[in-house]
Amino acid sequence: MKEGMPVLKPCVVVHRRRRPSAGLLPRLFAAACLLLAPLSRAATVVTRLPGFDGALPFRLETGYVGVDDATGAELFYYFVESERSPRADPLFLWHSGGPRCSERPRVPDRACQVASILFVDSPVGTGFSYARDPRGYDVGDISASLQILTFLRKFDELNKLSWFDDHPWYLSNPFYLGGDSYAGKVTPLIAQHVSEGAISSGYIVGNPATGDKIDENSRIPYCHSFGIVSDQLYEAAVIYCDGDYVNPTNKLCSDVVQTINDLKSEVDKQGILDPVCPVASPKPRRDALRRKSLAEEHYPLMSGPPDEPPFGCLAYRYYLSYFWANDNATRASLGIKEGTVTEWIRCKISGELPYTSDLPSSIEYHLNLTTRGYRALIYRFTITYANNLTFATIKGGRHIASENRPKECFAIVKRWLNNEPL
Repeated sequence: MKEGMPVLKPCVVVHRRRRPSAGLLPRLFAAACLLLAPLSRAATVVTRLPGFDGALPFRLETGYVGVDDATGAELFYYFVESERSPRADPLFLWHSGGPRCSERPRVPDRACQVASILFVDSPVGTGFSYARDPRGYDVGDISASLQILTFLRKFDELNKLSWFDDHPWYLSNPFYLGGDSYAGKVTPLIAQHVSEGAISSGYIVGNPATGDKIDENSRIPYCHSFGIVSDQLYEAAVIYCDGDYVNPTNKLCSDVVQTINDLKSEVDKQGILDPVCPVASPKPRRDALRRKSLAEEHYPLMSGPPDEPPFGCLAYRYYLSYFWANDNATRASLGIKEGTVTEWIRCKISGELPYTSDLPSSIEYHLNLTTRGYRALIYRFTITYANNLTFATIKGGRHIASENRPKECFAIVKRWLNNEPL
């Protein structure tokens, strides 16, 4: 037995009148194998996927990395290798917002022409990531960030098979972290930890949350600048609210903020220039007797296919991804472990699984990293430069700009990596 592995004490039960059936023993053996299996498994090289005609035109690898031995938590990843020069091109680790929105499986839009990309389902409970013990799903900003660090590099000798342990030839590549929306809040924190190990070159965040009060307070001035809110309403908000639109302290402020919120509800908050479309979110579970995943044994998750949005809505691709990712042939191709996640849902509804927003603000991490010389690109805002921090606007981009402006996102990242003018 390897050092550090838990010692399993056998439980002896004497049956005097009944003998186990022949079919029971194989099932018990299979269950024991699952419990004794290592937290990490060999990677799966995916050459074909359902829905794509022929062999994939890029190298795709999937796998799991254990990040918490106590709860058996494992993060699932998709790794797309650069088509140009994988031993020299930058390596990106990217995770999505939510929290608990999965980087849905998809064919990369030219990004792998200039970099290798490591998409991680984080935190635990996102996408195909799971925990054997329900306690493993109880995470937050700080603990989930530290699990990403463990995913990359495990620092004690008892833990093996981190991602870089399995892929040591990438340690010399320029390494960048990336995330959008809520993931943009924790990315600077992860970058802070990773930079202490001297393997980080910088980070990219898109429309990031910061956790700071400015996130909410900036929305009303933003809506005014785009004509959603009239001059009169905005001026009233400025006068009555004294810059605090989140916690109104008087009735006049509360009333004007409510009026503005009503106006905001008439536009798509993810992209104000686009038609209002329904969100492709899961529906309540209809079959309580269905087979449950490890998470569902403890937490009553919502599930079932989302309502079908109009074909012209961007949400339609998320609607289709639900059926694709839950297809048995897709799961077999991706190497998904049976019995861990029985139903892939792109974004878990808030409150289904416990999550603690315990990082008050990421602004200090932005400041610390950029003043220390680490490069940072924040896109979707006005272009300006301070230290090593670059702000850039992707015109017409939605909240997740890569959804409807993938070519522009690719162009801006490529230029930024090459130290070219944006």
